[in-house]
Amino acid sequence: MTSVWALASLWLGLALIASLLSIWLRISTALSEIVVGTIAQLIIGAVVGAAVLGTNESWVKFLSGIGAIVLTFLAGAELDPQVFKLKWKEAVAVGLAGFFFPFLVCTAAAHFVLGWEIMPSWLAGVAMSTTSVAVVYAVMLEFGFNTTEYGKTILAACFINDLGTVVALGLIFAPFTMKTLIFLGVGAVVFFVLPWLTPRFFRLYGGRPSELETKFLLLCLLGMGALASWADSEPVLPAYLIGMVLAGTVGKDHALVRRLRTLTFGLLTPFYFIRAGSFVSIPQLVAAPAAFVVFFLAKVSSKMVGVYPVTKLFGSPNQEAMYTTLLMSTGLTFGTISSLFGLSHGIIDQGQYSALVATVIASAVVPTVIANAFYLPRHLLPMAAQQDGPAEPGDAAPPRQIPASAE
Repeated sequence: MTSVWALASLWLGLALIASLLSIWLRISTALSEIVVGTIAQLIIGAVVGAAVLGTNESWVKFLSGIGAIVLTFLAGAELDPQVFKLKWKEAVAVGLAGFFFPFLVCTAAAHFVLGWEIMPSWLAGVAMSTTSVAVVYAVMLEFGFNTTEYGKTILAACFINDLGTVVALGLIFAPFTMKTLIFLGVGAVVFFVLPWLTPRFFRLYGGRPSELETKFLLLCLLGMGALASWADSEPVLPAYLIGMVLAGTVGKDHALVRRLRTLTFGLLTPFYFIRAGSFVSIPQLVAAPAAFVVFFLAKVSSKMVGVYPVTKLFGSPNQEAMYTTLLMSTGLTFGTISSLFGLSHGIIDQGQYSALVATVIASAVVPTVIANAFYLPRHLLPMAAQQDGPAEPGDAAPPRQIPASAE
């Protein structure tokens, strides 16, 4: 067990360094953790050996996976149903534009510019079409946008975007089998029953030091995640849907949400973001940068062409439109998942995988840094965030622009 404790200390030490950097540089903690993971893998791999970081240890992968699941659930719980009813047209339009434009453009770039075969090209289009719910939610949370109508609309658009990605991945590559039907059937029942069962269960047994609410939610998330994995789907998708259907219950319980955030951001998500950053091989990118450059330019430019006009169509000022477009240009969770799916199923090779993952992670960092540095819509920030910078999770004051009906 000594090696386990030592490795855990190393990872949490990296997480602490990333948190300090995020404070000093005034950037999202998620982005600093990705960068720290990339640099740590480069330095530790060069000095001691890549295996020292332990990214393939089973317990590291478990903490990373559950971190992505709970973070995605929290993002879903932030989707205020009333705001979605008011803004569903904008969310759907932005989300679909954010999916279709990079999906088609990046597929064409892989096939006609890089000379990839048809199936690897489709896989590249799927991986590049994503928007990172994890990164966008972390940014929304740190600046306090998660409490605003603007932030909730962006999160809804992210969900529509990634739903398109998951559907495309399933239709093009994953077999539709009896397992898929079972997963869809059980999921439909669970998503229908949970909004009725959860508030009654919490009222009857909740509010105790045993943290029954957290255990119940983790049971639902991991159970549906296991079923999704068994059906060749992705565990984060039911987590997002569970968060959405429980937004009226869990999303309004600020004490419960704060406890879940403490668990998630304090322990789980550092493993996810640092591990994601460690997948980038800087020497390999330096040796063969063409695919990375082509995909990065194709993804960001296609997102710009697709998303920016839609946001303007719905009346967003230039600064807000550009900020939304840049955040919708991010990618991480589903992009990495799609790339790993392609590698594990023999659709792409190791070199193609490295190029895709590097592009996905670069798209999580570069557009978000630019957005926060040059296009941050400070007039939409809660008052505390305007005065003090990024807000602490759960501390954002109610925004001025949300009508009482959307609270």
